[in-house]
Amino acid sequence: MADPALGFDAVSFAYGPRPVLRGLSLDVPAGSFCGLLGANGSGKSTLLQLACGALRPDAGAVSALGRPLAAWARRELARAVAVVPQRFELAFPFTVLEVVLLGRLPHRGPLALDGARDLALARAAMAATETLEFAGRRMHELSGGEWKRVLVAKALAQEPRLLLLDEPAAELDIRHQVALYRLVERVRRERGVTVLAAMHELNLAAATCDHFVLLKDGAVAASGGLEEVMTYQNLTAAFGIDIYVGVNELTGHRLFTPMVSRGGGAP
Repeated sequence: MADPALGFDAVSFAYGPRPVLRGLSLDVPAGSFCGLLGANGSGKSTLLQLACGALRPDAGAVSALGRPLAAWARRELARAVAVVPQRFELAFPFTVLEVVLLGRLPHRGPLALDGARDLALARAAMAATETLEFAGRRMHELSGGEWKRVLVAKALAQEPRLLLLDEPAAELDIRHQVALYRLVERVRRERGVTVLAAMHELNLAAATCDHFVLLKDGAVAASGGLEEVMTYQNLTAAFGIDIYVGVNELTGHRLFTPMVSRGGGAP
């Protein structure tokens, strides 16, 4: 069996006195599109920050691409792992092209200028995310959805082996949500990239991902395939509300609908 692209071995993490992850163990299969699901506060964003080395576990160990994360040189890890965070602060009025080219920094020498290949990759990533028309605009001029698409372009220009996405469809309209997940799936398939995406959109996750991890209170409640993880019992327990699980008779896809009118959690 091949090494997982990401491994978490009995990982715990707390922000001060507040525990977030509690002895979490998890393997993300290499080459998978893994949907990371769970209620707010379940630990999804923290897990992603641990996966890229932005945070260090209080206990346990994290491995990436078959090696302990602690064994990676910082620049080497930056070449292999790209992150699309929920928030990205800019201290200067960068243009869209300049931000996307930041994804090429780990591949260049410290004083090297952008080369022809860097520019070609940046433009290709912007074309794929429908942001090429914004190339010369300042980031502060963009909407929230346009900003998020630029961050995805930056990550793609980085040519990572592991792509970590934290709520990538937030602030996107439904057309761009679908387009984004289709693009990420194509990149995964064509480049062999492993994708781990924290998601709230259950229906899009079910239609896109091939592996699922459900978190509850900082631990793995379920991990595996769609039918194993995305069940009424698992989802209702994780989110604290009845969630109807149906099947589209035309496509066979599962459908998920919160039972708002009934309220409460599992009966």
